[in-house]
Amino acid sequence: MARKHQLREQRAGTVINVTSKKQESDIIRALEQVVEILDRKFGKRISLAHERQWHLKDIVAELRRSYPDTEFHYHFDSSSIRPDGGILHIRARAGDKFMYPVLIAEVKNQGTNDLRAEEGLPKQARGNAIERLGKNVIGLRAALMRESIFPFVCFGYGCDFETDSSILDRVSTMAMFGQLNKTYLHSEQGGKFNRGSFYFRPKQWSVDEMVRVMADVAERAVLYYFSKYREKQFQKSS
Repeated sequence: MARKHQLREQRAGTVINVTSKKQESDIIRALEQVVEILDRKFGKRISLAHERQWHLKDIVAELRRSYPDTEFHYHFDSSSIRPDGGILHIRARAGDKFMYPVLIAEVKNQGTNDLRAEEGLPKQARGNAIERLGKNVIGLRAALMRESIFPFVCFGYGCDFETDSSILDRVSTMAMFGQLNKTYLHSEQGGKFNRGSFYFRPKQWSVDEMVRVMADVAERAVLYYFSKYREKQFQKSS
């Protein structure tokens, strides 16, 4: 079992406070760079915050405010969605109870058959990291139904994502049959397709590669909120 440790970094006035497994450390490093990029681009125009998790009780509360005529339910106040990179969001002015995410990031590694082959061992059935990811995607899509963007990015790597692997179609299904390795931020067809961005390949993604995709999503998400709600809704208090 991977050793867990606490990362607490001060970046551009934003505290990134997460519990990260070893395999997630690169995405946290990428997230820190994205925060710095956003600070250089927007400065005092926004106040960034980072949450390690999004509790179901808070998601349901937002859904009830957005859709008061629809019933929503959950079981336990402690239940939450915990993306590997957490939820980076911009703070609204006092009195606004909604969360405005600009980046939700995941990283998934799946597949050991390449290592088993090197050891002369037979192949094993492919893993279920993708199935576990699906739960988060469903919950996050629901949480952001009120918006016309879905600033979700997942980076997957491992031999299970070779070009001849049927696992790729599991990812494509989760991506609402959008293309893999392509950024989808804005919803399509009147909001029917809020796909998100799924970057998958056998080779591990570098921090620089993740930063390029994540920063693009986050920057455009900020501009979307400015356009929809007006910039003054997010300006820091003087």
